[in-house]
Amino acid sequence: MATSPKKLQVNNLGYRVGETHHRAKLSDADVETILYLHEAGLSYTQIVAKFDDGVTVSKSTVRDITTGRIRHQTGQAPDGVAKRPKRG
Repeated sequence: MATSPKKLQVNNLGYRVGETHHRAKLSDADVETILYLHEAGLSYTQIVAKFDDGVTVSKSTVRDITTGRIRHQTGQAPDGVAKRPKRG
C-alpha cells in the first residue's frame, strides 16, 4: 500500500514551515514531544537523552525550540496562503 504524500505546510507568506521545510531534521511529533517534556519540567539534558532512536538532537536545538527561536510557526493549508509581497 502506498503512503499518501505529506501536506505542504506554509506560513502566512507562503514559506514552508515545520517538517515539510527542506532543512527540517525533526518531525512535528518530535518538536511536540520536546515542548511537552520541557513543560513537564525536564531539563535540556534530560530531553536530549530521550532521543535514542537515531535522531541526533543537541541541547542547543532543544533550547531553541523551547524558547521559540526555531520551529515556532504553525502551518496552514496552501490554498489559503497570502502571496509573498513583491520586492520593489
